[in-house]
Amino acid sequence: MYETELYGPVKAFLASQGYEVKAEVKGCDVVARRGDEPPLIVELKTRFSLPLVLQGIERQRLADNVYLAVPPFTGRGVRRKEALALCRRLGLGLLCVSSAPGHAVEPLLDPAEYHPRKRGPALGRLLREFELRVGDPNTGGATGRKIITVYRQDALRCAGFLGVNGPSKAAVVARATGVGKAGQIFLKDYYGWFERPPETPRGIYALTLKGKQAVLREGNEASHSC
Repeated sequence: MYETELYGPVKAFLASQGYEVKAEVKGCDVVARRGDEPPLIVELKTRFSLPLVLQGIERQRLADNVYLAVPPFTGRGVRRKEALALCRRLGLGLLCVSSAPGHAVEPLLDPAEYHPRKRGPALGRLLREFELRVGDPNTGGATGRKIITVYRQDALRCAGFLGVNGPSKAAVVARATGVGKAGQIFLKDYYGWFERPPETPRGIYALTLKGKQAVLREGNEASHSC
């Protein structure tokens, strides 16, 4: 769709709600008035993009009711959910103009003042991860690498103990390493590092080959980076 193809459907949509609509008024793609109400501005683009968002922000200097109008979101570029989240934070409205015959306009979001959600549990998990993580074992912005989390550090401490002391009880590992959830880490075995050797008493755990490799590869780095 061309931007000019968006104008007709948007004009018809606004006119059906009692607006008088005119195009290209002082740089604005669409300006609409209804009685004595403040003006409504719509910016048209063939896809959702940063230039469109910046244009919308600029139009907010003229009016509170500013909409962005785009064709339906596809698999490329910004996703619909992301666009809605951004527009909601910026107080911009969002219209979706169908490319099918008839060009129906779907209002996805109306302009409104942004009210942040309560952070609560999510913030608590963030702060807990920050406080409990030992040192700074990761590099910001890195991709394609495993992230050293508190859980991974605890698992590596347990693996390091087993690597030095051999098969051990979970309670012994917990006391020696300070990892109170050692037993849960062994049972869950999220990384495939731990196993119960055959013909050993219940509760005894040892390292798998994968666990030994993990200790050699990253155990020291995860425990002592700062």
